[in-house]
Amino acid sequence: MVSKAIFFDLDGTLTDSGEGIINCATLALEHFGLPVPSREEMGVFVGPPLDRTFVQFGVPEDKTQEAIDVFRSRYLVVGKFENTPYPGIRELLDTLQRQGYRLFVATSKPETTAVEILNKFELSQYFELICGATFDSGRVHKADVIAYLLDKIGSPQQILMVGDTEFDVLGAAAHGIATIGVSWGYGKVAAMEQAGAVAIANTMDELLQLIQNWEH
Repeated sequence: MVSKAIFFDLDGTLTDSGEGIINCATLALEHFGLPVPSREEMGVFVGPPLDRTFVQFGVPEDKTQEAIDVFRSRYLVVGKFENTPYPGIRELLDTLQRQGYRLFVATSKPETTAVEILNKFELSQYFELICGATFDSGRVHKADVIAYLLDKIGSPQQILMVGDTEFDVLGAAAHGIATIGVSWGYGKVAAMEQAGAVAIANTMDELLQLIQNWEH
């Protein structure tokens, strides 16, 4: 059988982590006395590396690490569990695993935190490896995480990325990997399409069909 690997993003793809991330980003903006936009606007914090997003909201570039530290002071204690798996994700992963797909996580979230979250929701059992960012600047962006994951597992004959933002699409494309975008997360469909997503899934059933019909 051809070795088919699926790299899943975490935030906005497997789990709805918006509440915790937005609460912690709000704390960081308040720390600097910056205005806090609507929760809908704050949704852009879900997925991309925090440093670039804080700059968009007025944090000076030389203060981004301080903002991240404030964010993590709440997130690592409370915020990471203000989170819930999307309906149907467990059934999707179970089906793909039974059908012989190799499943992995590639997230810009710190790897130790990603493991904790997936363990809590009893989803880690579906994945061969859970790869994420480091707390230092060694691995930050999606392309860095995917490079690390590929180094760990080699190159399966076919690889597909599943994510909810253009950062997933672009990070995968840097390694010649196609991406199916999902519309239930925090990214914008138009941005994923512009970045080169090969398809957009609006439901878990659509995602399963797209994966099953996909050929490299």
